[in-house]
Amino acid sequence: METKALRNSKIAGIGHYVPEKVVTNFDLEKIMDTTDAWIQERTGIKERRYFEEGKDTTANMGAKAAVKALEMAGLKPQDVDMIIFATLSPDYTFPGSGVLLQRELGLNNIPALDVRNQCSGFVYALSVGDQFIKTGMYNNVLVVGSEIHSSGLDFSTRGRAVSVIFGDGAGAAVLTPANNQETGILSTHLHAQGEFAEELAVIDPGSIKKERLTHQMIDEGSIYPYMNGSTVFKHAVQRFPEVINEALEANGYKPGDIDMLIPHQANLRITSFIQQKMGLPEDKVYSNIQRYGNTTAASVPIALSEAYSEGKIKKGDLVCLAAFGSGFTWASALIRW
Repeated sequence: METKALRNSKIAGIGHYVPEKVVTNFDLEKIMDTTDAWIQERTGIKERRYFEEGKDTTANMGAKAAVKALEMAGLKPQDVDMIIFATLSPDYTFPGSGVLLQRELGLNNIPALDVRNQCSGFVYALSVGDQFIKTGMYNNVLVVGSEIHSSGLDFSTRGRAVSVIFGDGAGAAVLTPANNQETGILSTHLHAQGEFAEELAVIDPGSIKKERLTHQMIDEGSIYPYMNGSTVFKHAVQRFPEVINEALEANGYKPGDIDMLIPHQANLRITSFIQQKMGLPEDKVYSNIQRYGNTTAASVPIALSEAYSEGKIKKGDLVCLAAFGSGFTWASALIRW
């Protein structure tokens, strides 16, 4: 019996959306004990975007990014066979934002899958979409990363080390079958190490306590993100090069073959370390954390969309996506554009 060859998927369209409200480091100086110099020195961030209540939602920001991606792909929303939605900040506790995005786009009956892998969420979601196209089950898969962080941050001095980092935004990609197995997504690589789960987490409200939300949780700040910064940094600078090299070696390439590396925008110091470790020139590693902060699952697609729109990614380029974050989880994807 003849085995049918698996198809490669390609990114046929990419798009992003960020809220209009710009929040600078100087704005944060007015509400907590921090400074522009402190934030820039430790993170590289100058400003970020915050959603506007009543206007922006995790789902509708994702929809705006998706519409741009679909336009680039030459497709209509009705052509989408499946939605994969990556976020750690869904509009509701349940249902997930995937079905809300489906509603925003006016679609019916197609599957909507939610992915909860935080900063690695988009690359994980891309890998899932890639498998559905490889096997021939679906032809047009919409992959979205969208986040609203600003409504869940501790803007007191207690929470400043984390709250200055995060911003809101959305990015989307449309996956379709590639014409051959030499182009499109060449491979994806996913990893996790749960022993460090509590080193970067929001613990409450959770289902393991009889009362999911109490005044004590609010007063103690366990409803806000906690990050052990030194531990996260130590693991990130190890795992990023590992997973990038894993993707390169799986496809017979070396770091010098990369035309554009799009890392998760976690911290400019981490990105600079990756660039030096991989021996890549600055113009082959894309950074936009200065303008948007860390948008977790949205950061890779926003950066990919911007890099493409700025002409920094061209047909035939070798593009590597990489992410590391809460879980700990980390992932990469190697793409022949």
